[in-house]
Amino acid sequence: MLKTFAGWLLSAAMASAFAAPALTDVRGVQVASQMASQAPLLSSHSVLVMNSQTGEALYQKNINQRLPIASITKLMTAMVVLDAGLDLNEAVTISDAEIDRLKNTHSRLAVGSTLTRRELLLLALMSSENRAAAALARSYPGGTAAFVARMNRKARALGMRDAAFYDATGLDLRNSATAADLALMVKAAYGYPLIRQDSTTQQHAVYSGANRLLQYKNSNALVRGGEWDIGLQKTGYIQEAGRCMVLHATVGSQPLVIVLLAANGPAARVNDAKAIRTWLEGHPGSWLAG
Repeated sequence: MLKTFAGWLLSAAMASAFAAPALTDVRGVQVASQMASQAPLLSSHSVLVMNSQTGEALYQKNINQRLPIASITKLMTAMVVLDAGLDLNEAVTISDAEIDRLKNTHSRLAVGSTLTRRELLLLALMSSENRAAAALARSYPGGTAAFVARMNRKARALGMRDAAFYDATGLDLRNSATAADLALMVKAAYGYPLIRQDSTTQQHAVYSGANRLLQYKNSNALVRGGEWDIGLQKTGYIQEAGRCMVLHATVGSQPLVIVLLAANGPAARVNDAKAIRTWLEGHPGSWLAG
């Protein structure tokens, strides 16, 4: 009998007992036996496709390998901000502390720009704006150190036993987790209506300093394309992590959690997601519950 992911979700202590689906091919890919026909060849090094309702793992590859997660981190950042019940209308000013000195990435949010915490949260989730995420952590009671500590406590509470967080942006390559961990995080984040809304907003404009209007768009091409039913998403990229993506999306009327880590090339994570969708839609009778 195929054991599902449901038991893993119920208790972190049972994670080691999570059994793989019945079929394993020469690539190390494991799929539910009823889905074995023409399982896709994916670029992502680590993959988990899980039916969010039943907990059944439909496709998995290297799901217990701990990897850098880049800006997938920002889902945890958002949950910690919202858990704290902070005033989302409070103004937060971008400071020198938000300048990226790890990767030297660029941001259009100039030092001195003032936005509401609500706007920072939107930009962090929708456009993966690093200074926005860093400012959210710095403006937390106790500052960035207290914020990161809270991120790690939240991870433990969710049963993310192999996850570790060192900053709120994901620029720190030590921010890491397994695909199994991230499935737990996606399911938890999906319970926050504002995270669902912000992560799937296609575009938004904010005023930044001297009434300068900045136009932002969603970092996820699947959201921008408008052809998917996506309830939550987050992309991530640093060189050490490769291209990453997590989704909570509906395919064939059923909700799925999809985790893609360490994909090769700019379009690889999107192509992998499309291949998964095509594969699942090609087997409607074998995995879709009534």
